[in-house]
Amino acid sequence: MGKTVLVTGGSGEIGSAICKKFAANGFDVIITYNSNSERAERLIQALSPGNHMAIKAPTTDADAILELKKVVQKQYGCLDVLVNNAGITTPVDHKDLEGLTDAWIDKIMQTNFRGSFAMARAFKDLLVNSDEQTAVIVNISSIAGIFGIGSNVAYCASKAALDSMTRSLARALAPKIRVVSVSPGFVEGEYTANIDSKFLKEQRDKTPLGHFAMGNDVAKAVFSVVTQLTFSTGNIITVDGGRLL
Repeated sequence: MGKTVLVTGGSGEIGSAICKKFAANGFDVIITYNSNSERAERLIQALSPGNHMAIKAPTTDADAILELKKVVQKQYGCLDVLVNNAGITTPVDHKDLEGLTDAWIDKIMQTNFRGSFAMARAFKDLLVNSDEQTAVIVNISSIAGIFGIGSNVAYCASKAALDSMTRSLARALAPKIRVVSVSPGFVEGEYTANIDSKFLKEQRDKTPLGHFAMGNDVAKAVFSVVTQLTFSTGNIITVDGGRLL
């Protein structure tokens, strides 16, 4: 039986790059999506050959997660890698406290933090039963969780919570499951296309390597965590071109 990876929010900018990287290296890829089934199916068709699957399973829906687990267990038997990539945000200036509504705070925390925990909780047993000596959970975080600078205050807090969860679960799930955060800075593509170009230039100028990451830079980091950094757990690995400097 081949190796399997499940990527939540797999058809987005970063998620699709991760899926392609794993599929190109012989993994069977399970993509979850919230609403855009057409995009997810197009990605499935674009992947290197394998036993791939796309399924609607919002990480905020407990029943959908349990149904997803049943499908994965029946079709694949176990899971080698879980990539918690699904996330949401909305632009609200950090000074605009009234602009960040309770509804948006709840949505962001439920998806970015609670959803990732719910996936780890649900798939722990399938990961432990992996044929690999150590299965892996990779949480896609953000340097916003370290910097406190990002699209809004709640988004930064959600990524800080995700990093804290990475450390907690790395202790709790060892030695059978490793848990690592991959923490990008700005990623060129869909998100940056909607941001003021002057602001983006300022951020590029503050980045020692002089440019933003591409989705494939994040994908390579995730794949390295799984296949090369095999003695790492509880770590936060930044993919930011030195932006934290």
